[in-house]
This record gives sequence, C-alpha cells and structure tokens, in this order.
Amino acid sequence: MKFVIMGSGGVGGYFGARLAEAGEDVTFVARGEHLTTMQRDGLRVSSIKGDVHLASVKATDDPASVGVADCVIVAVKAWQVREAAEAIRPMVGPDTMVLPLENGVEAADILAEVLGPGPVLEGLCGILAWREAPGHIRHAGVDPFVRLGERDSRSSERTARLKAAFDHAHGVSAEIPDDIQVALWSKFLFICAMSGIGSITRAPIGITRQLPETRAMIEAMLEEIDAVARGLGVAFPDDAVARAMQFIDAMPADSISSMQRNIMAGEPSELESQNGAVVRLGRTIGVATPTHAVIYAALMPQELAARGEGPSVA
Repeated sequence: MKFVIMGSGGVGGYFGARLAEAGEDVTFVARGEHLTTMQRDGLRVSSIKGDVHLASVKATDDPASVGVADCVIVAVKAWQVREAAEAIRPMVGPDTMVLPLENGVEAADILAEVLGPGPVLEGLCGILAWREAPGHIRHAGVDPFVRLGERDSRSSERTARLKAAFDHAHGVSAEIPDDIQVALWSKFLFICAMSGIGSITRAPIGITRQLPETRAMIEAMLEEIDAVARGLGVAFPDDAVARAMQFIDAMPADSISSMQRNIMAGEPSELESQNGAVVRLGRTIGVATPTHAVIYAALMPQELAARGEGPSVA
C-alpha cells in the first residue's frame, strides 16, 4: 500500500518506519531540520521493540507532490489537524483512507468537515515516543498499538486491508474494535487525565499516581471524562474508570505525556483538544467538569504565551 505520514514525529515516525521496514511504500511529510536529515541520512528509530534504521526514505514538505495515496496517516498535533486536512486534499482520491492517530476525540470530525466523510476512518494509537533529534525517533514505553475502524463500527474490506498492513509490521499490534467510539474514548480517558495531572504538576506519572492528593485529582478527572462520554452516547462499560486507573498504574513510573512534554518546554500543546475539550463538550450537554476546568484555566496563560497570543505583562 502507498502510505503517507502526515506529521513525522514520535507517533508518525515510529509507525511509518515500521510500515516501511515491512516493505510498504511510505512517504513522510516533515519540515525543517527533521526533513533535511531524513532526506540525507534516512530515519532511525530506537525502540524497546527493536531498533530500525532506514538508510533511505521518501520525505517531503510538499504533500501535493506525492500524488494520490492509499492511506494518509494523520499524526500531527491536534491543533494542526484542520491545516493538515487542507494540505492533504491533493493526496485523497476515491479510494483513499484517512486515518487519524491523535490524542483527542475530535480529529475525525475535523477531517470529515474538510475532506467529506467518505475517506475518513476513526483511529487511535498507544505509544510513548518522541523525536529525540532530527531524523531520530525514540520509543521508550508501552507496546505500540493501532486501533482503527469505520466511524460507525461497521465491517469493511478497506479497514481489513489496512489492518493487514499493520499486522505485517514488526513492533505494532493492530485491532479493529467492535465499537471504535468506545475504543477512542477509552484511550482519551487515560491520556487526558495523565496529560492534565502531569502538565499542572510537572511530575511524572509515577509520582502523581502515588501521592494521595494528586491521585484523587486523577480519579476526579477520570470520572468527569466518563460522565461526558456517557452523556454523548458512548457505550462505556461499567468499569471504564477502573480500567483506566489500572492502565495508569501500570505505566512506567517515569512516563510523561506529549502534552506535558510540550508544556514543560514552553511550546504550544494539545491543552485545547484534551482538558479543554472535556470542559467544552461537557458544557454542551450540561455535565459539570470542575477538575478539568481548573486545570484548563491554570494552564491557559502559558498556552497562550506559547502561541504568542497571551496578554502582555506590564
């Protein structure tokens, strides 16, 4: 299959490298020094699932030059999804699949608004990975998985074909869940809570899950997300919160989320699409989210400053 990786950081770089290693036709869309290094030296992945060095890769900063793809994997930051959707228009043909691998729950909606509903799948992934240096991805925790499906969870030949491509890739587990919305929100449940607590405390999950005060905040965030999801019609199992807490308890103690990593570096983050989304979606259906509201408000000044949009301090 012809894959295009839209956003070649930790997520896109890892999964794209594994697909290329398995023999798929993969083009990476990247920018700056990361792009230059990949074009010159290829792409290197250091991983607990085994290292890979692709000495030569297809990489570009011009999606329009790639041509029509079989599958475009959208792995940009959440605030870049709409811009990415516009950029990938030339790569989307009548049979193209567009697979978002984001931390939030709204990416597929945004992609469908721009591209129409036809090509857009629902998807999510699990991985702790980041761009360690230009042309170098580091994967340090969580067995990487991809879950994908049609947005209404019906079976289809195209999703089966896409899963098969991932199945052939080393270091990747792929699944088509019975209910993709439950899978999407289940991932969002733990990653949003982990991102929020880590970003406001600047501490790794091993500390925040252990201290009674911060553990109580994590549990409160999980309960609020659970209430919002159910209010939106997501068919969560009764033990969804308990499962999410078990997953958080099993994470490597030094784990931090990509949102926390961005905030600690003073960079724009996914605050709006994670804790902000819980507050916003909760408000639309009349579900109170006080813990997320406090975290969102507390982090907003830094987020605006990172985007160059905040008020100046006299």
